[in-house]
Amino acid sequence: MSNLDWAVLVCTLLFIVVYGIYRSRGTENIQGYLLGNQSMPWYSVCLSVMATQASAITFLSAPGLGYSSGMSFVQFYLGLPLAMIVLCVTFVPIFHRLKVYTAYEYLEQRFDLNTRALTAFLFLIQRGLSTGITIYAPSIILSIILNINPTFTTIFIGSIVVLYTVYGGTRAVSYTQMLQMAIIFSGLFAAGVIVVQLLPSSVGFGKAISIAGKMGRTEAINFNFDWDNPYTLWSGLIGGFFLQLSYFGTDQSQVGRYLTGSSVGQSRMGLLMNGIVKIPMQFLILLIGVLVFTFYQYTKPPVFFNRFELNKLENSAYAPQLNSIKAEHQQAFQAKQQELDKLGLAIDQGDEQRIDAQRTLLLAADVKEKEVRKKTTDLMLKNDANADINDNNYIFLSFVTEYLPKGLIGLLIAIIFLASMGSTASALNSLASTSVIDIYKRLIKKDGSDKQYLKASRWLTFFWGFVCILMALYASKIGNLIEAVNVLGSYIYGTILGVFLVAFYLKKVNGRAVFIAAIMAEITVCICGYLQVVAYLWLNVIGCLLVIFLSLLMQALLKKPDHLPEKSL
Repeated sequence: MSNLDWAVLVCTLLFIVVYGIYRSRGTENIQGYLLGNQSMPWYSVCLSVMATQASAITFLSAPGLGYSSGMSFVQFYLGLPLAMIVLCVTFVPIFHRLKVYTAYEYLEQRFDLNTRALTAFLFLIQRGLSTGITIYAPSIILSIILNINPTFTTIFIGSIVVLYTVYGGTRAVSYTQMLQMAIIFSGLFAAGVIVVQLLPSSVGFGKAISIAGKMGRTEAINFNFDWDNPYTLWSGLIGGFFLQLSYFGTDQSQVGRYLTGSSVGQSRMGLLMNGIVKIPMQFLILLIGVLVFTFYQYTKPPVFFNRFELNKLENSAYAPQLNSIKAEHQQAFQAKQQELDKLGLAIDQGDEQRIDAQRTLLLAADVKEKEVRKKTTDLMLKNDANADINDNNYIFLSFVTEYLPKGLIGLLIAIIFLASMGSTASALNSLASTSVIDIYKRLIKKDGSDKQYLKASRWLTFFWGFVCILMALYASKIGNLIEAVNVLGSYIYGTILGVFLVAFYLKKVNGRAVFIAAIMAEITVCICGYLQVVAYLWLNVIGCLLVIFLSLLMQALLKKPDHLPEKSL
């Protein structure tokens, strides 16, 4: 990066951290630290909720998904508006009325301490693991820029976030997330415009989309019902609805965001606006990835997008073989360009017959180019069996650092850092609040003072930051980050959602029945996920419905008869 880009990056990050610490000064009690004194307006709630979900993973991996598989991932969010409506009608007023710090407090009031502890424990596992992945995402950026091992950048990024989250708590998170989302929207819009401007003069926006469509990148909606396909209309509406309902309704990282609303109405408005804005936002992020895909049809892409891994191979004994592969890659790209030019001419002339024929030839040329890339990853594994051969997360980053103008590179990289900081800070805050309120205060120190609980909150924020950094060090082996986070959530969210739905609507079910049902459901979901019985989004539906069904069954089996028979003498 240029000196200007470094200046923009450092100044943006420094300003956000200082601003968050400044606005959160004077936090002296646990309510202010965990809930921001419940003083946030609806727009702050909305932006905070969006920033918590839109981590650096979104801005690194989502364009990569658009590049590699097209727009189909947008279907993942189709159930979000429906989930927001249900939340506003049920969850939000209940949580506000009970004046809870965490979602799991309600479960003890409704059931018992065992159920509360179980759901809190499941949340801590899921959020602790996924936050590690969130921290790892921006460390990729620094590792590429500085050409150093991601281990060092992971520790650095994690430490920055832990610093201002430990100090300021929820108020620091909420105030910084408002600025982060404003910068993020501006930067993404600029990136989309510049991608189109970098295309050849004969290729405008419409033609770029048309070419991407001919190569299978623009199908946003799949109406087929397929249990094995994670991204269809039905998996998005049904499986996505259950996942989003559980995530926003029972995950403390999100519940803690809208509990900061100054009233039920402010929290509701924030959630509804999130449901309206999120799908178009995700659509545009994927569209940027599709446009980058078209750009790399006219401009030769690197043989492998992860520069750190490629440098290791270039400096190894396999360098001569790599050079041979690069030459083969150049030939494959030139052959594909010839077919691409013919397709572009057919599109300009509107000749559908030639378009179909040329599309087939172009796809065949694309397959040959992918075969050359496969030779590169095979050679990487020969050189290092532990090499990271999935470069999906590096595609957009590679484009940004290579082709965007000076200054904007620093801003877009700052955006990815800010997104990571926002979502990671929210997660650390929620992990600390759940640990203090549901575990420490309830099971360890029941009669502590407010200052003791505030101190414990800060120490537990630091502890979870350390744990998540350790998790991040192992995140390079899990493939596409945005999918990994959602797969991980699908193993747990359905079970937790089922417990809450039983609590809300099945008043005759007691704590013992739902506790057993939750354990049985979670075991079943883990088995189904491990065996890959269905696509991961359906695990949310299975977990939720199993908890409801098994709770009713357990309640019937465990129910004592009204009149016990007298013992015989």
